[in-house]
Amino acid sequence: MPFVRADLHNHSCLSPCGSLDLSPAVLARRARELGLDLVALTDHNCARNAPAFRDRARREGLAALYGVEATSAEEAHVLVLFAASEDALAFSEFLEAHLPPLLYDTRLLGDQAVVDAQDKILDLPEFYLGAALDLGWDEVCAEADRRGALVIPAHIDRPAYGALAQLGFLPAGPYAAVEALRPQVRGEARGYPVVSGSDAHYPEHVGRRPFGIELPGDWRSGDGTVRLEILRDALAAGLARPYWETGSRP
Repeated sequence: MPFVRADLHNHSCLSPCGSLDLSPAVLARRARELGLDLVALTDHNCARNAPAFRDRARREGLAALYGVEATSAEEAHVLVLFAASEDALAFSEFLEAHLPPLLYDTRLLGDQAVVDAQDKILDLPEFYLGAALDLGWDEVCAEADRRGALVIPAHIDRPAYGALAQLGFLPAGPYAAVEALRPQVRGEARGYPVVSGSDAHYPEHVGRRPFGIELPGDWRSGDGTVRLEILRDALAAGLARPYWETGSRP
């Protein structure tokens, strides 16, 4: 089976803590230059740059997933990923209805930019997209699972915003895998498959912590659409290898 280099945790200029230099176009181009095969865009609580990323990923010959890095009420982060940008946008609209109406101060963190595939600014959301939702961890994960998404707790071992720090442990859930920064030597991953991700916020972050996974030849269609169930099954079968097993350097 082909060995696919994947990175399912990346931001764009829409994320309030990200660089305006990391547009969807730049993310797709950098991923292709670095030899990645499968890349996801996961801005904070919002997927409005998914259409631009879809167009640019197809132009670069990349397979792509679309979603968000959702922030639960406990301020724990979870990746929610879809094969279709339309499904990511629908989930994003659901999440935005649960964001607190905190006006965003561009002087502190810069703009939150919705752009098209040519980097033209389409909108500058006025509410802070990085805030915690009024939905608990279990509610976010259950709703994502109900919609057929891949659910992956993000950087579970980070000292902030990971499940272990914010919740005290990793609850059982409908997870396709968990993302970690280092080997989980004490069983923190609770037996779930472990992947790594770059959590890229700047162009130089792209591709710093990819994982490898063996996938059958029909895992993607000709336009780069991922067959999500094939990816889900491969993760469940233990075919993913995080960067510390593949020799990729962060």
